[in-house]
Amino acid sequence: MQGKLNEIDIRSILQLIELGQRTGELCVEAYGSLPSLLSSDRLGRSLSTQSWFVFFLNGQIVYAAEGDDSLLRLRDYLRRYKVEAALDNVTVPSVAAINAPEYGYLWALLENHVLTPAQGRSIIQSMVHETLFDLLSLHQGSFIFEIGSALSPQLTTLEINPLVAKIMKQVQEWKQFHPHIQSPDQCPIIADAKQLQEALPENAFNSLHRWADGKTSVRQMARYLNRDILTVARAIYPYVQQGLVQLLYPISKETIASKQPFSLQMARTPRVVCIDDGASIRKTVEYMLSQHGYEVTSIGNPLKALSLVFQLKPDLILCDIAMPELDGYEICAMLRKSTAFRQTPIVMLTGKDGFIDRVKARMVGATDYLTKPFGENELLMLVEKYAGSGDPDRPKPDRLLADALEDELEIDLGDPASASSAPFS
Repeated sequence: MQGKLNEIDIRSILQLIELGQRTGELCVEAYGSLPSLLSSDRLGRSLSTQSWFVFFLNGQIVYAAEGDDSLLRLRDYLRRYKVEAALDNVTVPSVAAINAPEYGYLWALLENHVLTPAQGRSIIQSMVHETLFDLLSLHQGSFIFEIGSALSPQLTTLEINPLVAKIMKQVQEWKQFHPHIQSPDQCPIIADAKQLQEALPENAFNSLHRWADGKTSVRQMARYLNRDILTVARAIYPYVQQGLVQLLYPISKETIASKQPFSLQMARTPRVVCIDDGASIRKTVEYMLSQHGYEVTSIGNPLKALSLVFQLKPDLILCDIAMPELDGYEICAMLRKSTAFRQTPIVMLTGKDGFIDRVKARMVGATDYLTKPFGENELLMLVEKYAGSGDPDRPKPDRLLADALEDELEIDLGDPASASSAPFS
């Protein structure tokens, strides 16, 4: 089952899954102009694609999340129980699904007795509620539902109909806050502390002063306080109207994600592996990235690529989708089954610009995708986002490791200077 949201809405899709008692995974993608609820950006910043996953068992919801690999949401919910620090000491869990690493880490915390089952169920219910609130607010985008095995193990299951009815009512109520409050991701900040203190009891002022720091969103406040976003929005709404509290748009998730991991990577040159059966593409990618200070290895044989990446341990993998013997989806899925590559960014290179290709890439665990033809600037922006900045002043890369493996693994090692740096197909 697949289609566009201008043809069928999320509520109807969920009802069909419930009626059919289906087990599987729903992926929804919103792109282009998103509703103000999700990303009203008045600063002219480009709007990125957003995606969500919902997992079902016999027509009931097991878990739901936004389609990124960040654990920030889980950390927020753990803060509710003052155990967020425990997340730093948890090893990558074996039960982590390709599209649900957050779920896997939650289970690891349960197995380590950091959380009780009741606390775990409460967190999952809140996560599902939060995700459905966003989905039921969507009016444009695309979706695909794939029947498959259930997300396992299950801690709880939620009936769709009563849950959807409740959240739809909240979505309608949310509209009363427009235009003063437009998105749950806006961050309150006190604009006039003196007048606000006069308008509020001391305890209420102290509480609002604690959270309204311009960095904590309405959604995060709801997570910390174990309240729904409507309750939090109602509490601050009168003061937003009066101008005593202002709402800021946060730094995008992409910016946060791009900055967090790289402090640990700057000690060495970022290593990139490109898997593509097209020799001209391999040579061009290698030339572009080498010129900007990256260590690049290109591989033309998809079967032998699997063994090579374990030896090279790259910071980023670029992988073509359409290849003989093994396609990019299969390679990505195999790598994601390994603990060593569960967190490694994998970007799919595809000559197609269809929604289904992007959804399939997400479902096998791809971090992002890049549509061919692409130019040097597009490639460099993407590589810098996921692998950090290169070092253009570094000495010429030592090719001895790749040379030693060339005969066995059939790596393409043609002179990168012979390739064109122009956009390619």
